[in-house]
Amino acid sequence: MQLLFPPSARDRTSWVLALVFGLHAVLGAVIGLSVDEAHYLLYAVHPALSYFDHPPLVGWVQWPLVALGAPVGVLRLIPGVLWLATVWGVYRLTLRWLAGQAHAAPSALGAVLALVLAPLLHVLGIGLLPDTLLMALTVALVHQTWTLMQPGAAGRTAPWLVLGLLLGLAGLAKYTAAFTAVAVALCIVGAQGWGVLRRPALWAAVGVAALLITPVLVWNAQNHWISFTYQLAHGKGSVWQASHVLRFVLTQLLAFGPLLWCAVVGWRQADRRLRPLAWLFVIPFAIFTYMAGGGTALPHWTAPSWVALAPFAGMGLVALWRGATRWLLAALGLAQALACAGLLGLMASAGWPVVAGSDAAVAPQANPFADLHGWDVAGARAIELAQQQGLQSVAVQNWTLGSRLAWYARPLPLHVLEDGDSQFQLWTGALPQGGNTLLVDWSYMAYDPPLGAQGFASCTLLDSLPVAHWGRPLARFRFHDCRDWAGATPQPRLTLAPLP
Repeated sequence: MQLLFPPSARDRTSWVLALVFGLHAVLGAVIGLSVDEAHYLLYAVHPALSYFDHPPLVGWVQWPLVALGAPVGVLRLIPGVLWLATVWGVYRLTLRWLAGQAHAAPSALGAVLALVLAPLLHVLGIGLLPDTLLMALTVALVHQTWTLMQPGAAGRTAPWLVLGLLLGLAGLAKYTAAFTAVAVALCIVGAQGWGVLRRPALWAAVGVAALLITPVLVWNAQNHWISFTYQLAHGKGSVWQASHVLRFVLTQLLAFGPLLWCAVVGWRQADRRLRPLAWLFVIPFAIFTYMAGGGTALPHWTAPSWVALAPFAGMGLVALWRGATRWLLAALGLAQALACAGLLGLMASAGWPVVAGSDAAVAPQANPFADLHGWDVAGARAIELAQQQGLQSVAVQNWTLGSRLAWYARPLPLHVLEDGDSQFQLWTGALPQGGNTLLVDWSYMAYDPPLGAQGFASCTLLDSLPVAHWGRPLARFRFHDCRDWAGATPQPRLTLAPLP
């Protein structure tokens, strides 16, 4: 017991968090931007009240550093600090729940270990996504919800106003914060009774939250409510299948690790007053699991839910460690630590040594880590070629290829030739009829240049740029000088022949 839960739990926690934060900072300086990261950095390049697919907070918090021209390594300190605040907040929350009890410190350290050993949370600690913000805000919301569940707390105005502030910020972080708000309401009403709805301070909190999300409403009113239309269509998904749900649950087990599931034991042994706080996990997780049946839920969406559950996991770990399952917990902890190290190592190495490189990088093998490398080189080359050819923009045929190129090839505007709504349509619009552009292609998602009546009059290959990482061929970018756009929107056609 002393090895896993030492007497100085606070000091051990501080050392663990400092070590992991430093690791995140180092990796953040050497790994290229992901699709989503670059997309949200572009929010900061184009400050606005809101955006097509997400509320604005993820762009707003990055705007000062982006405006100062900070490098990616510095920009990634933002998610690093948010991860640190999240895990430390869980540590303090667990101590608060168990104040005065002998197992408070071990349970707090157990909650920290359950989060530190969750592989996917490290990704959110390196790259800033809306979920990174919502994780930190969820911890603060659990703190404030517990405050308002205490006897006499509902009669004070200040706690309600803080709750309204946190709910408003959560709404500015991600639309799914609405699920968390429902859970918060259930907890408070359950503890204080329905009479709490008659308190003016509660409605003042609602007013504060509504005021904070006003920019989202104003922007959507100005843009035909495009965000809500998109989110509703996205949430419906396709045909619901139980197999999708099973795959989602298994992915959750691998992505966050089995230690967090020890929360079941912790919840059963927790004080009855604490148990309702599990709603902050159950409600969002249940909704995302159901959405997964239609193929619309992504694994990292549940991260704030797991963070809310972590104190129960810490309590469960302590209870199980005292029993006959100590060896199993140690094995699971070691396995999760290896999984975390392996994931971060593969991200840094572009898959080496697990994923082999391509000999010529013209028809690369499937490599999910290749996506994190080479875009900075491609962006610099795009700027150079555009200047040489007198081209005023760059273009891609699929929006997922656009964010990294738009970031690294700034200030060139980027056009997405594919039909469909996206944030790029709002930023730069469609390529005008008769327009010329530098068309960029990537070997892992290679398309034939669109030519003819629904494309360009001509496309000339200017360069085929190989990308290597640690001396291993990884991918290839192609750059075409494309002239006289027809103004139509052709369906992109995947390249079948090997890239030149």
